This record gives sequence, structure tokens and C-alpha cells, in this order.
Amino acid sequence: MTVRTSKSTYATVSMKGGGYYSQRTRGAKDVIDNAVSMLEDAVAALPARTTERSIQIADYGAADGGTSKQAIYRTISALRKRYPQHQVTVTYSDLPGNDYSTLFRNLTGVDDDSDDNYLKDFGNVFVNACGIGFHSQLMPDQTLDIGFSATAMHYVSEKPCQIPNHVHMVGASGSALDAFSRQARDDWNRILLSRAAELKPGGRLVFMNFGIDEDGRYLGNTGGINMLNTFNDIWHELHEEGSITHDEWVDATFSQFYRTREEFCAPLVDPSSEVYQSGLRLVSAHTGVVKCPYRAAYEAAGETMSTQEFAASYIPTLRSWSETVFATALDSARPEGARAALVDLFYQRYADRVAADPTGHAMDYVHCYLAIEKIL
Repeated sequence: MTVRTSKSTYATVSMKGGGYYSQRTRGAKDVIDNAVSMLEDAVAALPARTTERSIQIADYGAADGGTSKQAIYRTISALRKRYPQHQVTVTYSDLPGNDYSTLFRNLTGVDDDSDDNYLKDFGNVFVNACGIGFHSQLMPDQTLDIGFSATAMHYVSEKPCQIPNHVHMVGASGSALDAFSRQARDDWNRILLSRAAELKPGGRLVFMNFGIDEDGRYLGNTGGINMLNTFNDIWHELHEEGSITHDEWVDATFSQFYRTREEFCAPLVDPSSEVYQSGLRLVSAHTGVVKCPYRAAYEAAGETMSTQEFAASYIPTLRSWSETVFATALDSARPEGARAALVDLFYQRYADRVAADPTGHAMDYVHCYLAIEKIL
């Protein structure tokens, strides 16, 4: 057995590249598009900035930039109306293994000369990227005006442990759940303190993150088939039949934690917290559900879409963000082709379940939407 020693999220997580992520995560784009008004409100709330000549915005956890492209365009459009002479810099942040080539191809329109290309439509706009995640400070003190993040900050900086009986913290209990809870709490404080250092006084943060809502719903668990339980069932099935080892089964632990609204808000409303004392204040917080677009398309199609066609359209959106978890859990001593075949088999098993009975299969998005300001 080849031992994997790194628990760092940097070493084990990336979105599927080559444009696969944004092309197959329409729901993530819907979440962002539905919250563009929060970004426009953030622009309207900024101070006059009369003594400055530049505005800085950041997209934390940007992946290939496709899902946030329209939202960033509209944010820059709003900034141009308020600050017609200011230079605007956009910083895209993600993990070292992110597909930055596709990100810049999306931004420049190399592969898709569509609308929402702010580099063509607005002057004095500059773009850069940062490949060290978002759990630490990325920009100099008091240089950021608007920080934005969508569907990203549920990733913890490292796995505190492997979960012995499930692939995700939603199925964890006891000491494993306690360890993930502590890690998530510490990471959230670090994230907020890092953003507090970066923000100018009067700056704003707009975050929309996966979470658990007031009814106990979370991604892929809104009343139908539980997606994460299905992941676990199929991965365990491969272990039971001898296709993967016990260690490989356990090592497929997602570096994620779904916080509640209360957990998101706690350090922002407690005057004794370091986050509150850094000057960050909660402006608003609410949860919301965005329906799975692939399920909606299947239901709208009626008899014109087969269950097999629905499965073929649905599974890629699950695979776009989860594949590396299962791929990196496999023993690196296995030949690369054998590992790829096992990952393909895993998702084929899921597709077979959906095709056999699509009832209840959907990846509805459950988010907590936060608006935060810095008052100091």
C-alpha cells in the first residue's frame, strides 16, 4: 500500500479542468446570477473613494471563471458608473491545481466570443490570478474594495481526519464530526480575518456558500435521493466486492464542511470575537435553494427525454467537483489506467441507478448568502 501523508486540501482537490467545470455546473452559475443584486448593492454602498484612483475586487475560489463571468461583468459595469475614471483590478483566486489556462481563455474570449467580456467592453480593467487558495491573506492590507465568493468556502484547509463510515461530514458522528466542526470553525475565522485585513474601510464581502438550511437541507438532499449518501453507498459497494481496499474506501473523505446560518454568522455578531473586533459586521444573511437545472430540464421534457439521457446529462455535474476526491483516494501504486477505470466505474454505477429509477435524483443547491462590511 502506498501511504498518502498529505491531508491538505491543496494536494487533493481541484475542479475538473478543460472547461468541464463551468460547462457542467449550470446550477452554480444560477446561484451566482440570482445574487448579482447583492454585488450591485455592495458597489452602491462603497465610499466615494475620491482620493484614490483604483478599485480592487476579488473572486475567491473562482475555478475556471465561467460561472461568475456574468456577475463580475455586471459588478464592473456598476463600478464604472460610480467610478468612471478609476482603474479596476480583478483578482481570481483558487488552489494551485486549478485550471488557470481555461480561466484566462474564458475571460479573454479565446474559445467563446460571447457577451459579458468585460476586458473588451470596459477600459482600465486589469486581471490577475492567485494560486494559494483563500484560507490566508492574499492581498496587502486595506487594498480590497469588494470580495466575492460562491460555492467555495465549504472546503476546509485540511482534513482533520478520515471519516470511517461515510465520505462526507454530513454522515459523520462522534470524534470525526467534532474534528471537522473544529476545523471548519477555525478556518472560517481565518478566512474572515484574512478578508478583514485585505478590505479597505467601507469595503464589502458578498459570499454564497454551501450550507445546511433551517430545514436541515443541503446540497443534493432536499427531499429526494440523498446524493452524498449515494456516493457513500456506491464507494462502499466497490469495497465490499473487492474492487477497492479498505484504506481506499476510508480515504475518500471530502475536505468539506457545511455550516449552518448560525455558524456562518457567529463570529460576525459576537462583540468579543476577534473577527468582530477586526471591524467586520454582518449586513445580511439568508439561506436559499436553487433547483437542479438538469432535473428541471428532464421534467420539462416529459417523454421526449429518456431516463438514460437524463442520467447522461446529470452525472457530469456531480463528477465536475467530486472526481478528484475518489481519484486521489486510490492507491497511487495502481496503474494510472486502472485508477481511471475505477473512477469511471464509480460514476457509471451512479448513472445506472439514475437511469433505472430517476425518481428523487437531483442536485439542488442549498446556500447561505452573506453580505458583510468593514467599518474600521
